[in-house]
This record gives sequence, structure tokens and C-alpha cells, in this order.
Amino acid sequence: MTFLKISVVGLGYIGLPTAAMFASRGIEVVGIDVDPKVVKTINSGGIHIIEPYLDAVVYKAVNEGKLRATLIPEASQAFLIAVPTPIDHATLEPNLDYIEAAANSIAPVIAHGNLVVLESTVPVGTTEKLCKWLSLKRPDLTFPDTDAEASDIRIAHCPERVLPGKVMQELIENDRVIGGMSKTCAELAKELYTVFVQGECVITSSPRTAELAKLTENSFRDVNIAFANELSQICDELNVNVWELISLANRHPRVKILQPGAGVGGHCIAVDPWFIVASSPKTSNLIRTARNVNDGKPKWVLQKFREAIHACLAAKGSSETSEITVAIYGLSFKPDIDDLRESPALAIAKTIHNEHNGPIVIYEPNLSSLPSALNNAKLVSSNTENQANVSLMLVDHSAFKNLPKPAGLLIDTRGVWR
Repeated sequence: MTFLKISVVGLGYIGLPTAAMFASRGIEVVGIDVDPKVVKTINSGGIHIIEPYLDAVVYKAVNEGKLRATLIPEASQAFLIAVPTPIDHATLEPNLDYIEAAANSIAPVIAHGNLVVLESTVPVGTTEKLCKWLSLKRPDLTFPDTDAEASDIRIAHCPERVLPGKVMQELIENDRVIGGMSKTCAELAKELYTVFVQGECVITSSPRTAELAKLTENSFRDVNIAFANELSQICDELNVNVWELISLANRHPRVKILQPGAGVGGHCIAVDPWFIVASSPKTSNLIRTARNVNDGKPKWVLQKFREAIHACLAAKGSSETSEITVAIYGLSFKPDIDDLRESPALAIAKTIHNEHNGPIVIYEPNLSSLPSALNNAKLVSSNTENQANVSLMLVDHSAFKNLPKPAGLLIDTRGVWR
């Protein structure tokens, strides 16, 4: 099948780069988003997120008439759904409202022969739910849940597998996992992605396998990071340098311990393991424990901060915390990006902002302004001389790597001043 026009629902960190990539291959791409500001920005040739090389590709595609954004879905040959799948932080249950809303929005315009691909990372069984939601809205069409090979609409799951900061490169180079509701669905989805994907497009036995594959990848990372984070707390308790310890242990030919940090953030590793726990609560003990360890690390960092404040006050012989200046390095969930989603550094900064009544200086080279929740803090460039009494290294941006060691008390979660 020759794809002449496709629609991408959701123009965020995955949807917009994916739309731009298809448009760069000469396909007419319609991007659909619920935010009028996003639509206006893209139609002017701009972007609303920071991702290397994305701006040039979007600008070129828009000006060549291959990419445009809209609030209202329209007829296309293929529809890619790339909307958020958050969790309810109170219940830790996945929220599929955005996917259901996306399904309802495209249902009126889908037609015989169309392909619908779910790219969002989802709990096991969600692709089947998507099929059901569409079929309820369009009883005049057949779907692969009832007529697998001869259905009017083809449905598949192809989760994104990219690293923020390298999205444009990895969209092309990384292998893709494709799970179709039928073999015909999977083959058609594979045909679509091979338009720009140079990695292998691997067809799985079912959408459930594809869904669980993505969750497994991120849960594997989460478990290994949890080991490093727990080890850092053990080392602190035993007065051992964790960075030296990990370096020594990693000299073993079959050991590769990751580096600890302030926690785990982002919309993938910090969220996806909970999807497995929600689907299989009785048997996902290790995955749940890893999540609890990583979610608990910011609390540990905050306790170290409070201890540092008390030490400063004792040294000054004062009880006035307003005299204590705090410096925070990094707010994003990983180095060298502007993405604040599920960021443990941001959560730590917000708590410090609420608790501390003295000056707070934040070094974050990837942001031009601070979130409103940090309105009393000051955003400065990374080359400003640090005169803080307490400094917290939370995200090791490249701009921080060669900074001199501050004179005050240090809480270095990334080993920059090791």
C-alpha cells in the first residue's frame, strides 16, 4: 500500500517528531492536538518542545506543505495515536482517558481500509480496548476483534522506543516492535513504518506481547537503577564512597551497575512499571519494590537537605534559615533536556521551595523560566559563581561537568563533585 496521507494524534515529545519524520519522506501529514497554541506554533513552522534537529525538520516540512496541524481530525489512510498515558498517583492505576478520547475523535472519519496504530505506552490489553472503543462508535465497519483478517479497519500497537535528546536519530535507527490485531494488521503497520525506519520492524505474536515488551524494557531499567539508588543509601550509612564502590565493582567482567541519582523521572521509566503491577499485582513483587525504592529516593535527598540546613545553623549559631542560601543544580528528569515530566529533581525543588524561607538559586541551562511553583526562586546560568551555603546536584547536565566544587555543604546525587 502506498501511504499518501496520515494523521498523528497528539503532537508532544513523540507525536511531533514522528509526524515530522513521515513528512520528511514526502507524505502528507496532519497533526492533531487539543491545544490551540501547539497547533498555531507548528503551523507557523515552529516547535513547542526542545529536541535536537526537530526544529529544522518541522520548519522544512511545514513550508513544503507536507505537515500541518489542526484541532479537528480529518480523513486519512492511517492514524497514529501518540497521546499521554499517565498514572493516578493516589491509586497508581493507569489512566487511559486520553487514548479513549483519541479513539472517539477519529472514529467519525475512519473508513474502510484505514490503519490505526497505537504508539502510546500502555498496559497490557489496551490495544484490544482501542479496537472495542472504535467499534462501538462505528458499528457500520468491521474490526479485527470480530473479523481478524478481513476487517474494514486494521489496528496495531507499535510503541515508541526512543531516548529524549536523541529522538530524531533513534526514530530512524532503532528496531520497532509491532503487534497487530491480526497478521494483516501487523504487516500493514510494518509497511507504514518502513517508510523511514532503518532498524528492523519486528512483528510479534500479539498486541499484548508488544505492549508488555515496552513495559519490560523500562521495568528492567527501573530495577537496575533501584539497585544503584539503594546502594547509594547503604554507602552513606556505612561511610563508603558509592562512586568508588561502583567503579570497583564494575571491574568485574559480568557486573555493570548503573549510577545512582535523585530518583527516576520521565514518562516512561517512572510510570511504565506500574502498568505491569496494575495488570499482575500478585506476582510483580520485584518490580513494585524497585518502584518504591526509586520513588523513595527524593525523600532521602530531602532528609539530607534538612540535615545540611541544621548543620549550617549550628555552625552559624543561629536559628534564622532566612540567612541560608540554597543552590539547586538541574530540574529536568534527565541531563541536557527541558522535559520536567515526573522529574524527581523538580519534586525536590518544589519541597525545598515550600520549606525554606531563605534565598534559593536554581541552575537550569535548558529552561528560560521556572515553573510557577518555584516563583520565589531565582533562575541563573551555570557559570554564575556559587556562594550558597548548601548545594544540591540533582541533574548532571553537560554544562555542570567542569564546574568548580562549591565551598558550602554538598548533596551530590550524581557524583559530579566526587
